Amino acid sequence: MTDTKVEEFATVVARLKDAVARVVVGQAEVVDEVLVCLFAGGHALLEGAPGLGKTLLVRTLSEAMDLRFSRIQFTPDLMPGDIVGTNVVVEDERGRKRFELSRGPIFGQLVLADEINRATPKTQSALLEAMAERSVTIAGTRHALEDPFVVLATENPIEMEGTYPLPEAQLDRFLFKIYVPAPDEDTLVGILDRTTGTIEGAVPRVIDGPGILAMRKLVREVHVAEPITRWVARLLRATDPSLPVAAPSAKKLLRYGGGVRGGQSLLLAAKVRALMEGRGHVGFSDLRRVILPALRHRIIPGFEAEAEGLGADAILGKILEEVPEMPASVQRIEG
Repeated sequence: MTDTKVEEFATVVARLKDAVARVVVGQAEVVDEVLVCLFAGGHALLEGAPGLGKTLLVRTLSEAMDLRFSRIQFTPDLMPGDIVGTNVVVEDERGRKRFELSRGPIFGQLVLADEINRATPKTQSALLEAMAERSVTIAGTRHALEDPFVVLATENPIEMEGTYPLPEAQLDRFLFKIYVPAPDEDTLVGILDRTTGTIEGAVPRVIDGPGILAMRKLVREVHVAEPITRWVARLLRATDPSLPVAAPSAKKLLRYGGGVRGGQSLLLAAKVRALMEGRGHVGFSDLRRVILPALRHRIIPGFEAEAEGLGADAILGKILEEVPEMPASVQRIEG
């Protein structure tokens, strides 16, 4: 990997941030985490209250990236066929009838799954094959989805009536779970000024699909030293309360810990973070910036954590304090 390629990557990311900032006020960390998912080749789940710009952010990114945008509004009566599509009977000019595929919105490249927790589990599962395999099966025929293919799903955490929490198997398909915070006073003033005033010009096109695929290939070339990979493995095992090596906080506060996909997500996201900082190698600081969004939806708190009012982020913070970046034996040698 050359320094030129690393510099080009960081430049494209900076231009994308500038393009998004023309429309979306604030939410810099959310934008960073969404971009990490896009260039790592993963999907993202955005959780936040209504009106925080989640849908606007996704639509703006699709314009800046010159990707085919598709939006699915999830409702309790939505059916799997409404997402993937179905075969319909069509008649040609000679009166002969045949089946023709009517493609659903899943055939977009940047797919917004809005309020995903409002649909039934049967409909939610229609996304599983598409997210994991980049393809869908309709009437026994497999249809490949065009790369790059990214699902950005949103959910509202404050409404419980008429919602269906995502099962763990589907949550694990998301590389990141991103919390969208409420804006501070200055950001809110900027939002109000921009949304009640004149509309600015079009979002500039920064990169296209082939360019994104090339950047994803570059991400895979980022170097990860063996001690960093081992620390990721130790961290994941430390979150599993069933293992003897589990961290004390995990044994006390968790029912289930992170798995293999969690480790893959950590390393890929850390590689993107390194490139965004202009480096061709991953450091421990890169990992620490992605641990919460990569693992918060992959651990399941136990009853004691719920009783103490501790969420996933707080538990992960405790576990991080109990898992050193280097084993004690190595620390003694270096000391």
